[in-house]
Amino acid sequence: MISFKGFLRRFLSDPVAIGAGLVLLVLVLMAVLAPFLAPQDPYDLMQLDIMDSELPPSWKPGGDERFWLGTDAQGRGVFSTIMYGTGISLLIGIGAVIVQAVLGVTLGLIAGYKGGWIDSFLMRLADIQLSLSTLMMAIIALALFQAAFDANIYADYAIVMLIMVIGIAEWPKFARTVRSSVLGERKKEYVDAARVIGLPPRKIMWGHILPNTLTPVLVISTIQVAEAIMIEASLSFLGLGMPVDRPSLGSLIRSGFEFIFSGSWWITLYPAIVLVALILALNLLGDWLRDVLNPKLRRGED
Repeated sequence: MISFKGFLRRFLSDPVAIGAGLVLLVLVLMAVLAPFLAPQDPYDLMQLDIMDSELPPSWKPGGDERFWLGTDAQGRGVFSTIMYGTGISLLIGIGAVIVQAVLGVTLGLIAGYKGGWIDSFLMRLADIQLSLSTLMMAIIALALFQAAFDANIYADYAIVMLIMVIGIAEWPKFARTVRSSVLGERKKEYVDAARVIGLPPRKIMWGHILPNTLTPVLVISTIQVAEAIMIEASLSFLGLGMPVDRPSLGSLIRSGFEFIFSGSWWITLYPAIVLVALILALNLLGDWLRDVLNPKLRRGED
């Protein structure tokens, strides 16, 4: 296992990793501190004025110094909505990955350790799941949910629904990763020793094998957060994600798309830039973690 000193040295010697880490840190802090730093609360109707709608950025003719990135069609400052929207996108992405990890790690651990018909059944189930498009399943589930309940109920439970739908649709990636690691670990001496002293399978799986499979789980988690955010943005752009009055980055892009050809390009452009930067930073960090934590690619960091 790579030491913390070696891990830090690798990070500080890689300009791409440093850049991606700084971008991600800025975006996370921006999202977390939005209630304290945002010039405007886009959820508070008392702070909105329809007369401020579609104002250009402050440096453009007709701009207002209160809104340095301009405003949208509802009079909300684009910078404020980006801060709040980044938080919602991160919440959905991280929440969906937690659901994926809980399901995938549990089923992958059981499949790899038990083997036999249990392994065959769970892996065939994973094959079926992987053969279906996550976006297609999410569209069907969320469209049915929207049709079954009114807009207010959907708005209240949109975050929970997106987390559950994306999480349940993506669990096979964790399951297959964990299963492959467990197949290699279960034949090692420490597992045989645990069986000899009479430890039950549950303790062997969770207390001994699982800690040795967490490295690939960490890598895939980083990449899956980016993918979950991208899926949510796609659903929101299609009108099946977050409602416009509770914007994520995807719903912000959608809300401004109809105005982009009328000259109000800033409503869509700036949220799109932040979304691309967020996904790119997560993917670059995931790729860097994969290289660093792969023992075949390390050269004496320990």
